[in-house]
Amino acid sequence: MPYQLLQRATLAMVCTSLLGLSLATHADTLPATTLRLAHVVNSDDTYHIAATRFQELLSEKSDGAISIEIFPNASLGDERTLLEGMQIGTVDMGVITNGPVANFVDEFSVFELPFLFPSAEAAYSVLDGDIGQEILDKLEGVNLKGLAYAERGFRNITNSRNAINTPDDLDGLRLRVIENEVYVDTFRTLGSNAVPMAWTEALTALQQGTIDGQENPINAIYAFNLAETQDYLTMTRHIYAPALFIMSLPKWNSLPEDVQTLVLEASREASAYAREQNAEMEAEQLAALEAAGMEINDSPDIEAFQAAVAPVYEKYGSQFGDYLPRIQEALQ
Repeated sequence: MPYQLLQRATLAMVCTSLLGLSLATHADTLPATTLRLAHVVNSDDTYHIAATRFQELLSEKSDGAISIEIFPNASLGDERTLLEGMQIGTVDMGVITNGPVANFVDEFSVFELPFLFPSAEAAYSVLDGDIGQEILDKLEGVNLKGLAYAERGFRNITNSRNAINTPDDLDGLRLRVIENEVYVDTFRTLGSNAVPMAWTEALTALQQGTIDGQENPINAIYAFNLAETQDYLTMTRHIYAPALFIMSLPKWNSLPEDVQTLVLEASREASAYAREQNAEMEAEQLAALEAAGMEINDSPDIEAFQAAVAPVYEKYGSQFGDYLPRIQEALQ
């Protein structure tokens, strides 16, 4: 072999060998890192499924160098408390419902507009695209780091008072809603007595009968055994609610770049997994709720509900810059 070719072959072998060594030892060079991840629901809920998948993925990707401690059941506080803890660095990260996040960055409320998304796939196309990323990046302005959109799902109404088929059936219903002005105005416009409160407080209020009902996706209704206190479930699918993997920005900035990369990858993969699991479980969960005694209306008068919430769009349509028209255009 000519000398120059031999040099090139030798160099290629050395580079290949070094690349292999680099890949093999990459995990060994990662610093041992432990992150505390909190959420407010129990171990049957989609949030916990997302959190445990995130935990598994990071362990696999880092060969055990990165470990996640999960704190479920609001053991570190409600969602506002968790977000405030992340801002000052006392909580590392969490899986948080979009509604409370919107109290920190207004633009997240655009996703809460009623009947905005016709399907989960339509929501994913917006959240995982440029619009979703732009809004996610705004969290850095309030000392938080948005990582990925996981899933809460389409929200539905349950109550202990009467069956619901049209907005008229909500008249005077004491209904717990997320502590977010779009939710409050939506359900007051529909005629209910909307009561904003944290989820931990809502569970007690439902058991004591101080409120009549609530609205949540099927996964939460099932996970918290709401059939014990709620007789009626109406599949309004009125709002698609994302959940978010969010980290303390100070904590994010303290992580080496290679750890940041793995955390971001794992959060996105865990979010996709949670979406898949949520879709697969819904039919089984609905059957279990019906077997537990809930009366389920799977075909309410959606057109009547859509017409009734028109004032919400009139009030909020221009409050989110150009995001609402951009989303509507993207969905066409």
